[in-house]
Amino acid sequence: MASGINRLVLVIALLALLAGALAASACGGGSKAKATPAATSPAATPKTTTQATQAAATPKATQAAATPAVGATSVDIKDFQFNPAKVTIKVGGTVTWTNSGPSTHTVVGDGGIDSGDLSKGKSYSKTFDTEGTFNYHCSIHPSMTGQVIVQKSGVAPANPSN
Repeated sequence: MASGINRLVLVIALLALLAGALAASACGGGSKAKATPAATSPAATPKTTTQATQAAATPKATQAAATPAVGATSVDIKDFQFNPAKVTIKVGGTVTWTNSGPSTHTVVGDGGIDSGDLSKGKSYSKTFDTEGTFNYHCSIHPSMTGQVIVQKSGVAPANPSN
């Protein structure tokens, strides 16, 4: 009789362990708390435009240059990362994020950055009219983060290390 009770206790323990593992995998496992970055930019909100384009129409992103971009800068979204993750532009410059990967992503953050869902081949552009640092992330995959640094014209550029 004691071995029957031991087996029952073992079965119950295994079922509880299995139920816990299934519950964790159903909600994505682990903590996925969204961190809302603190705004380090002035109160003014930059202009926003959204464009749906084919990935081929938008040039691939390159690593951040040593000088701020004057016009348009591209960020590629692929393999669950923003590339480059940090861009430096001048006031009035535009950043275009293009999803070239198979998974849907978003671009959400400081200063009104909000792309909505971007499926493969879709793009989102934002013009930054105020200087500051704008942090952003993918609301679907919060570990994906990036930063737009907007500088006044004539400001000596910082040499990005990332």
